Amino acid sequence: MSGNDRIAKNTIFLYFRMLCTIVVSLYTSRIILQTLGVNDYGIYQTVGGVAGLLSYIINGSLASGSSRFITFEMGRRDKGKLSDTFSSLLTVHLLFGVVVALLAETIGLWFLYNKLVIPPERFSAAVFTYHLSILMSIVGITQVPYTAVIIGHEKMNIYAYTSIIEAILKLLLVYILMVSDWDKLMLYASLLFVVQCGITFFYRYYCIRHYEESHYHFSFDKSIIKKVLGFSSWNLVENTSISLNAQGTTILLNMFFNPGIVTGRSVANIVSMTANSFVNNFRTAANPQIVKRFSANDFDGSKHLLLISTKYSYFLMLILAFPVFLVAKQLLYLWLGQIPDYSVVFLQFAIVTTLFGVFDQSFYSAFTAKGQIKETTICSICVGYLSFPVIYVLFKLGYSPVSLSWVMLFSSLILAIFIKPFLLVKIMGYTWTDIFVLFKSCIIVTVVSVPIPLLLYIFRNTLFHASYLDFFILSISGVVCVALAVWFLGLDDDIRKRIQNTIKTKLLKRK
Repeated sequence: MSGNDRIAKNTIFLYFRMLCTIVVSLYTSRIILQTLGVNDYGIYQTVGGVAGLLSYIINGSLASGSSRFITFEMGRRDKGKLSDTFSSLLTVHLLFGVVVALLAETIGLWFLYNKLVIPPERFSAAVFTYHLSILMSIVGITQVPYTAVIIGHEKMNIYAYTSIIEAILKLLLVYILMVSDWDKLMLYASLLFVVQCGITFFYRYYCIRHYEESHYHFSFDKSIIKKVLGFSSWNLVENTSISLNAQGTTILLNMFFNPGIVTGRSVANIVSMTANSFVNNFRTAANPQIVKRFSANDFDGSKHLLLISTKYSYFLMLILAFPVFLVAKQLLYLWLGQIPDYSVVFLQFAIVTTLFGVFDQSFYSAFTAKGQIKETTICSICVGYLSFPVIYVLFKLGYSPVSLSWVMLFSSLILAIFIKPFLLVKIMGYTWTDIFVLFKSCIIVTVVSVPIPLLLYIFRNTLFHASYLDFFILSISGVVCVALAVWFLGLDDDIRKRIQNTIKTKLLKRK
């Protein structure tokens, strides 16, 4: 099977996985919010944010390095080195799991007791939830090398099949939560922990059974670990910045406002992350081929695949994000049955920010393939570390929670449009023509597809008198306009012809 065919096949599996995840997460999120209530849901997001802040800094840092080096060794076809790489990485992750536990049960616990705004009657439940969140984080950290093996082998069908199991378990979780008389917050945290452990150990069982390199033997190969930690150290610094802007800003909202505002942003983040996963599935399918082509010295092939996958990632995000932007209020009401404070504007800002994030995330894959992420990380952390204190100062000066979204949008814009393209040219040998052609195609499609739906959105109160009609027309107009613009102006001629030929072939077979 060719690399492009494998990408297409894996993308289909990942989208099947995403469909299961979206359907279940949207349904369960509504029931969980209604069952827990706005305050308990906000408390869960806040205390989970403290634990997540510590684990994400380490887990996110090592995940990229682990995936890169395992995939790189697969491309070199050295089984002995691959096995040593996996075992050394798992040893490192076990050690870092201990580090996270120590930090979370000391510094994190102090922060929970002394800084967070939690109603006194819910404090014991919050502490219980915090400890379980730490355990979930540790399980996730030690899972990273196994996930890297599955991604490296491009076995995306396993994710799809496992998602069916996970969907069933989460539906069962919701049912138990609804019928039980126990403390809802504590029960929710416990059941979520059980589900995560079950899925995690299934992945490990699959790896151990099918891939020889995932048979752990104690290994602490200094040459391997030095390379991985050298690579991951820059990720560590960058993920500290990312964590401050993700979990850290959630904590700031709790400190300056109330759990209800935290719920509003958390709900918006669920929708934007769901939309982002739509594109990340495509990137997950393409990234192993980008790295493998680079490791095989096919630099032009790696560059072409990165640029073309970036363009189509943007189109995929636009066709989903634009309709969500237009019907954000109706979508939240249909989904949750209520609209938490600031959730609509949080969602609209998050959607636009995610569009720019497509370029940031996609360009990062090029630096990962080369193993040279120092410069891009320094630039990212400078922007990230500046964003957090700016948000803090704005809140301190009395600005609304929406000021957070403005800062996040501006930061994403700077990274995606200015900094990362400059580094691609400087470090990776891309040309400004490469970048210009990519941006030109994305801008043309956006400019052509936006005006009609946006005018309908602006004059919706005059044109439509029924909310369901408003929702339907805005959604359809957004999808259709973007799809037509992509088809006629965004797709390369050869891709368009291949799609047309595939459709014709399918129709002829039916006849």
